[in-house]
Amino acid sequence: MANVTVIGAQWGDEGKGKIVDWLAERADVVVRFQGGHNAGHTLVVGGTTYKLSLLPSGIVRGTLSVIGNGVVLDPWHFRDEVAKLAAQGVTITPDNLHIAETCPLILPFHRDLDGLREDASGAGKIGTTRRGIGPAYEDKVGRRAIRVCDLAHLDDLAPQLDRLCAHHDALRAGFGEAPIDRDEIVAGLREIADFILPYARPVWLTLNEARRRGDRILFEGAQGVLLDVDHGTYPFVTSSNTIAGTAAGGSGLGPSAAGFVLGIVKAYTTRVGSGPFPTELEDAIGQRLGERGHEFGTVTGRKRRCGWFDAVLVRQSAAVSGITGIALTKLDVLDGFDELRICTGYTVDGRPFDYLPPHPQDQARAVPVYETIEGWSESTAGARSWADLPAQAIKYIRRVEELIRCPVALVSTSPERDDTILVRDPFAD
Repeated sequence: MANVTVIGAQWGDEGKGKIVDWLAERADVVVRFQGGHNAGHTLVVGGTTYKLSLLPSGIVRGTLSVIGNGVVLDPWHFRDEVAKLAAQGVTITPDNLHIAETCPLILPFHRDLDGLREDASGAGKIGTTRRGIGPAYEDKVGRRAIRVCDLAHLDDLAPQLDRLCAHHDALRAGFGEAPIDRDEIVAGLREIADFILPYARPVWLTLNEARRRGDRILFEGAQGVLLDVDHGTYPFVTSSNTIAGTAAGGSGLGPSAAGFVLGIVKAYTTRVGSGPFPTELEDAIGQRLGERGHEFGTVTGRKRRCGWFDAVLVRQSAAVSGITGIALTKLDVLDGFDELRICTGYTVDGRPFDYLPPHPQDQARAVPVYETIEGWSESTAGARSWADLPAQAIKYIRRVEELIRCPVALVSTSPERDDTILVRDPFAD
C-alpha cells in the first residue's frame, strides 16, 4: 500500500483538513512537514467542528501524528491548541503526538519583527499572518535558531542567544525598539519546556521504522503550491516550500516515501491577502461564491477573494509538485449557476501565455482567457457517487481533468467527511 502526500494545489484554503481527516482513518501515521500555525485546517466530524492550525489533522482521529523538522513551532500556541482540542474531547499525549527534536521555535521577538516589517511596508505589504513564521525560518537558515532539543539544554543557550541578539537587536534598533530581553526569553523557555519536551522525538527514526513495518504514512501539507517560496506568486508567498517534494526533507524520510501525491483543488479559486489573482471576480458572482462557500480564513478570519477556476495555475501546480491525482472540493458551491467559466490561458499586453509568468508586474497584468461551460440547476450537496451528480457537473469535472492534465481521484460535496466520491483510492496505488 502506498503512502500519500496531501498538498494544496492553489493558494491554500482548498479543504485539505477534511480530505486529510477522511484519509487519516486508514493511515497509521499523519505527518505535518512544513509551515507553522499560520495554516488553518477545519474538520467537521460527527457534527462537531475542529479548527486546527499547527497540529496534524490526524490527531482528531487518534492516529499517531507527527510534527516534522520542516515545521516552525510556536511552543505557547502549541500548548493552547492542545488545551483547546482537549476541551473538545480529543486526547493528545506523547503516545499519539510526536514533535521533531530539531523543530525550530517561534519566539516572541519573531512575532514582533513580523508585525514591525509589515506595518512599515506600506504598498509593499505581502499579507503576512504576523505570527512570526518568516522570521523563524530566516533564523533557521541563518543558523541561529533555538530548536526543540535546546529546551533540554537551557543552561547552554548563551552562544545561540549571542547569535540571535546580534542579528535581531540591530533590526529592532532600526525600528526604534528595545533590544531583546535575554532573561525574559530564557524564563519563558524554562516555563514552557516541561510541556514540550515529553513530545520531543527523533521523528526521522519513528518514520523510518514505520516505513519498514509497512505502515501507511499520510503527509499533510500546509498552505498551497501557489504560496511556495520558489514556485508561488513571489513575493506574495509563504516562507517555506509547500510542494510535495518537501515531505522528504521536512520529515526525515527519503523522496521515494511521498507515494501518491494528492492535490486538493477547489472547484473555483480563492485567495487570502495580497497578490495577483487573474480570475478574481469583484462583482455579484464573486460575492455569491464567497457567501455560498463561507470563504473566511480559518486562522485570520479574513475574507477570501473569489474567482473562477484557473486551470492554468492548477496545471502548473500539478507539474511542479508531481501530483498523481486531485481531490476536487466544494463542487456544491457551483450549484445553480446558469453558466460557469474556466480560465484556459492568459494574455499579458496582448502576448499569449499558457503559464503564469514569474514577475509580479506581468502577473498583475495577466488577463484570463475563458472557456464557458453550461452550469446545472440540481444540487450536488451531499453526493456520494457519480450517480448522484447531474450530468453537467460530471462534464465540468471531466473538462477540469483535461485542462489540468491530471485525473480526479476524489470529489468532495460538503464539509462532512462522508460526503465524498471516491474515484481512485490513493492508498491502493
